[in-house]
Formats: sequence, C-alpha cells, structure tokens
Amino acid sequence: MSQTAMSETYDFLFKFLVIGNAGTGKSCLLHQFIEKKFKDDSNHTIGVEFGSKIINVGGKYVKLQIWDTAGQERFRSVTRSYYRGAAGALLVYDITSRETYNSLTNWLTDARMLASQNIVIILCGNKKDLDADREVTFLEASRFAQENELMFLETSALTGENVEEAFVQCARKILNKIESGELDPERMGSGIQYGDAALRQLRSPRRAQAQSAQECGC
Repeated sequence: MSQTAMSETYDFLFKFLVIGNAGTGKSCLLHQFIEKKFKDDSNHTIGVEFGSKIINVGGKYVKLQIWDTAGQERFRSVTRSYYRGAAGALLVYDITSRETYNSLTNWLTDARMLASQNIVIILCGNKKDLDADREVTFLEASRFAQENELMFLETSALTGENVEEAFVQCARKILNKIESGELDPERMGSGIQYGDAALRQLRSPRRAQAQSAQECGC
C-alpha cells in the first residue's frame, strides 16, 4: 500500500462542528489542530470553512471532517444548515470576554436542536494564554459544563495547549458511544460513517447476531 493510501485509511469518519461567537478564535483552533501552528492573519469567517484530519484514538483511526462556522449573527441562517448530522462539536468562548460566555446557551440550544440527537459537545474556553485579562473563571465555566452535560477544557490556539486534546476527547466519547451501542453509524444523520466497506462487512454480521439473540430472548 502506498504512503498516501495508508494516510487516508481510517476506521471511522466523524462530522464535527466548531461553534461560538465571532472573535473567540474558532478558526485559529482549527488551524492549530490541523497545521500545528498559529494562524496570524485570521479574519472573521464568512459562512463556513472546512478542514479534515485523521487522528489515532485508542488504536482506532478516526477522520474528523470539521466545519468551522461563522459566529456573526448575519451568517447564522447559513451556518445552521451545516449542523445537521454532526456527531461532535467544539463550543468555543473567549475567557477574556464575558459576552461570548453569555451567548453559550443560545449556541448549545441550536446544536442540540439541529444536529444529531446524540451530539457530543466539548466546551472550550479559548485564549488561555491571556489569563491576566480573564473575565470568566475556570470554576464558573466548569459548573456550566457540568449542568449541561458537556466536557470542558481551556485551550490556547496561540500556544496549542489542549487543542488536540479537545478534538481527541470528543472523538473518544463518540467511539465509546458506538461501542456501547448508543450510536449507530448505519443510522442516517448520525454524523458517523465506517471508513471502508471491509469494516462495515465485519461489523454487520455481529449486529445481525445481536439482533437475533434479542429477538429469541437468549
């Protein structure tokens, strides 16, 4: 197998969103995750930008298809159309901006109404490198995450701190839900696909056996 083919081999594909107010550093987070460097000349996203990367999560190769959505209100109707069928999301606020934190409930409501029913969301308090200008405490955001059943990390798109970890944690939770049967990649709109036909063929007989066992009460 060629190096290119190997680099494109993966077990699962997950659709991800990056959502939150304009100016929170969403595009910079995505750039840091994919390119491993800070994006100096970042302008506000117009509509939606796209990126993808394959990561190793507990021995499984997962391709993340990531849609970085514009945070400005005038693009909201456009970006909402991309929510459908998303398996995971980074919900981003700026730790130095109380306003971006106060908007989280609206973004969360949109994601849970419009995306996959079982969407896995991680709350990211970005710009951790600007701790001296902090307006939102770690404890406060942690409590918000707990109340809304979200994972939570503070990140820095500038230094790269916790950026990869945010995507990996989210992907790991989705994988756990697949393994527990809570999420089914075969279900339309799950935001998850098998990486290749061979893996699907391996999975299908196992599911068929499980279903027949349930039907006969074994």
